[in-house]
Amino acid sequence: MTVPTITLNDDTTIPQLGFGVFQVPPEDTAEVTRQALEVGYRHIDTAEMYQNEAGVGEAIRSSGIPRDELYITSKLNNSFHEPDAARRAFDETMSKLGLDRIDLFLIHWPLPTRYDGDFVSTWRTLAEFVQDGRAASIGVSNFQPAHLDRIIEETGVKPVVNQIEVHPYFGNEEARAASHRHQVVVEAWSPIAQGDVLGDEVVGKIAAAHGKTPSQVTLRWHIERGDIVFPKTTHVERMRENFDIFDFRLTPDEVAAITALDRGEDGRRGPNPDTFDWIPD
Repeated sequence: MTVPTITLNDDTTIPQLGFGVFQVPPEDTAEVTRQALEVGYRHIDTAEMYQNEAGVGEAIRSSGIPRDELYITSKLNNSFHEPDAARRAFDETMSKLGLDRIDLFLIHWPLPTRYDGDFVSTWRTLAEFVQDGRAASIGVSNFQPAHLDRIIEETGVKPVVNQIEVHPYFGNEEARAASHRHQVVVEAWSPIAQGDVLGDEVVGKIAAAHGKTPSQVTLRWHIERGDIVFPKTTHVERMRENFDIFDFRLTPDEVAAITALDRGEDGRRGPNPDTFDWIPD
């Protein structure tokens, strides 16, 4: 089954469906990622803060899959926003992944209340990694509209993606609209609201109409709205289920019905990027 690709604003392409390894224990990551690759995933999303980049690298090396068929993303740890620290952290990411070039590297959180509010110099540092050829693309995660506007206005460099919390209960529409205004593609994390939408009556009825599961219908909703999605699971049968979403389409009315489940800020499951300031020890 062929996963559709999206062309980013730097003319590179990214698979619209990927596999996320958030909360996969480091000791299990190589095997879980290997299973995902066997199912057919070619886009893997990790991060320095997940502490499992080495496992992803091990799975890549043992897979036998040509490097140019894989799309690998990682993200900068909150502890390393200062330029020299960001450079060292990027070097460590590349070492752990065993790569000489990464497809996409992101600022994980803007941390506007830390580092004197300076995430612009961090963004300039990431741009160096594209200039020296070690990153094909760079982007951001959890950036609010004002954060996006600021880095673009002050540097002239657009992120290719903004990875933000998006699911039927929290559409995050202001951040999505700001991203689209800058030709930045949205990547949706927590795409099924940590499983909360799976028992939703509206989603369930649509799933029954298509002979699909609520998870498949929700992921399909993301796909049809143009977002990139990378569900996380450690179970092979769920990996296959989440991958099997390209043989049906939702009607416009069905997409609208799921979109209407949005609860605004009350639907948010993760931290608010305007106030989140956690830095790992």
